[in-house]
Amino acid sequence: MEKPFKVRFAPSPTGPFHIGGARSALFNWLLARHKKGTFLVRIEDTDLARSTKESEENIKSALQWLGMNWDEGIDVGGENGPYRQTERLEIYQNEIERLLSEDKAYYCYCSAEELEKSRNEQLKEGKTPIYDGHCSHLTVEEAQAYEKEGRKPVIRLRVPTEGTFAFDDMVRGHVEFQCAGVGDFIIMKSDHIPVYNFAVVVDDAYMKITHVIRAEEHLSNTPRQIAIYQALGYDIPVFGHISLILGSDHKKMSKRHGATSVDEYKKMGYLPDAIVNYLALLGWSPKGEQEIFSREELIEQFSMKRVSANDAVFDIEKLNWINFQYMKKLSPEELLELTLPFIVHAGYISLPLSKEKEDWLKEVVWYLRERLYYGSQVVEQIKMFFEELPPLTDDAYIEILKQETSKQFISAFAERLEQLDTFDEVAVKNCFTELMKEIGIKGKAAFEPVRLALTGETHGPGLYTMIALFGKEKTIHLLKQSLL
Repeated sequence: MEKPFKVRFAPSPTGPFHIGGARSALFNWLLARHKKGTFLVRIEDTDLARSTKESEENIKSALQWLGMNWDEGIDVGGENGPYRQTERLEIYQNEIERLLSEDKAYYCYCSAEELEKSRNEQLKEGKTPIYDGHCSHLTVEEAQAYEKEGRKPVIRLRVPTEGTFAFDDMVRGHVEFQCAGVGDFIIMKSDHIPVYNFAVVVDDAYMKITHVIRAEEHLSNTPRQIAIYQALGYDIPVFGHISLILGSDHKKMSKRHGATSVDEYKKMGYLPDAIVNYLALLGWSPKGEQEIFSREELIEQFSMKRVSANDAVFDIEKLNWINFQYMKKLSPEELLELTLPFIVHAGYISLPLSKEKEDWLKEVVWYLRERLYYGSQVVEQIKMFFEELPPLTDDAYIEILKQETSKQFISAFAERLEQLDTFDEVAVKNCFTELMKEIGIKGKAAFEPVRLALTGETHGPGLYTMIALFGKEKTIHLLKQSLL
């Protein structure tokens, strides 16, 4: 009988949640939902020096923000807990003792200096450095002598010296590693903390994980893990190693490429649905040309058969374009909710807002929406509504304002606006178009100087709407100031 489909995401809480980790989690989550299986999240915190509670909370918060709810694991519970490795040490110890009793593992007393010497000798001989087996058949007397010296042993697994560790990878096809190149490796350190490869195998086996989807960098761990599965007598899961995410220069993604953590994108005002949509396309190729997917569509279409083994390149412009598509779907209320924290943080407004101020701000943000690829961009775009316009420095722009027709139109337009009783978009438009007919100028000759006088730019969203949002006093002040 086939086991129920079950995948896991098992991050180490040693820093901010990386965008690559989010992509690994997403592929697991999508496949679990597609297969109507179980998505489990556990925490691998045996790196005691680097693991922090803060990082764990950051990871969980990011997963929840991205909408990747899990069915079993940390905080959620389940029948296979606990779900932090540091709370499972007794389980690992029991399995270690079983391997020792079956002579599938042994104590190793070799010092770091002895191991280094052996390694250098093998390298000189052109061999792949592996453990030379010095402690693999110690007598009781030899072991006791080492103990008297105060040496604290590690525990190594006995690994076959012949044959191969072979598996069929969901992404890379058939993969083989020669057993002879693995050697007897450490499964428990001298402080009684299991190494990653041992703990992860025990956890996956105990938690009934059927498929392991993880980053390509774990591919080299797989032969060791298979050796542990075989020694413990557990079923080996199906593996799938997805490509690395590279920066625009095709090197491993790092800070020099920009934001690398999920939290950074959240803080910049990206939308979680857009991040999920984009990450799904990093390594997975859907059928057809579609690029914008709802979660339901991603779940329905996702398949490991269409996941490429080639490295995925993180393209910030593509992410921005996708996020822009999602931004355009927001209502005025939702757009204000997204951008308001950035406007407040910039010091342009303070809370609480009056109803009048809130309505005006909602209109302003909605007016700017075609220029917002993510939330924090509002700060740069909205400043013209709150800050003094800096003097023009572009010679071409200055020349436009110096033209006699420009001065004539700006001056007349300011006078007409002063006479308006109702100052809204319709009234401004009527005033502007009537004046163009009277003076006898068209389009660019009228629009460019007025926009330059108000914003210092020649292009932008609707001029009449902007003037209405500026208000009568600010608009007239800027128009007159440009004539000085």
